[in-house]
Amino acid sequence: MVDAFVPLLQLSDSPRIVNNIPNEGVKQELNDVENLTEERIDELLNKLLKDFKEGLLKKEGWPAKKSGYILSKAFLNAYTRILAKKHPQFLVNCVCPGLVKTDITYNFGELTAGEGAQSPVRLALLPQGGPSGNFFSRHEIMSCF
Repeated sequence: MVDAFVPLLQLSDSPRIVNNIPNEGVKQELNDVENLTEERIDELLNKLLKDFKEGLLKKEGWPAKKSGYILSKAFLNAYTRILAKKHPQFLVNCVCPGLVKTDITYNFGELTAGEGAQSPVRLALLPQGGPSGNFFSRHEIMSCF
C-alpha cells in the first residue's frame, strides 16, 4: 500500500507516514537497520507463518501468547525504519497511541478515542525536519525493541 501512495506523497511539500503501532535472532535482525530489507522482513514473516502452521512457535523462540499482535508491531516498527531510510524526504514514524477505550480493548482503556488520536495526528503534523524512523509511545520517542 505504501508503495502505491509514494507518487502521491512525493507531490507534497511535507509527506508523512504514521503507522499506528520475539525470538532473539529475529530481534537482532529487526534492529539491524543498515542491513534490513523489505525482502528480509518477508522471509522472517514467512518463517513465522510456517512455524505457526507447524505448531513450533514456542520451540523456535517466538512468543506463544498474542504472537500475532506482538510480532505485527515489531515488524511494523522495522518496516517504518526501512521506509524512513528509503524515503528521506518523508517523515515516517510509528506510534502507540496508548490504551484507548475502543471495542478492541472491550472499552477497558484509559484514554478516549479523541485522546488516543492526538499522538498520530501530532506526528502527521510534524514540521519539516522533524524526527523520522522512530517509534513513539504517545508523545515520547522510544527504542523500537
